[in-house]
Amino acid sequence: MTDVVDSDELLRRMHRARTCALEETRSWRDRSAELRPTDPEGSREAAVRAVAYEAVLRVLDEVLTPGRHPQ
Repeated sequence: MTDVVDSDELLRRMHRARTCALEETRSWRDRSAELRPTDPEGSREAAVRAVAYEAVLRVLDEVLTPGRHPQ
């Protein structure tokens, strides 16, 4: 990671990361719901992954729009 990027590029990358985290959160939530009836352990693991992406999403939201999000 030796590339030097300007602030606009850094902001674009953070927005892309936020979009990715949002998509992954939804995907893992859906997977958890799908697995719940047949694979409870897999469902729990998918739910944990969804929570991890939600945490990333909250951090990126606070970085990109400070103070706009409830605690």
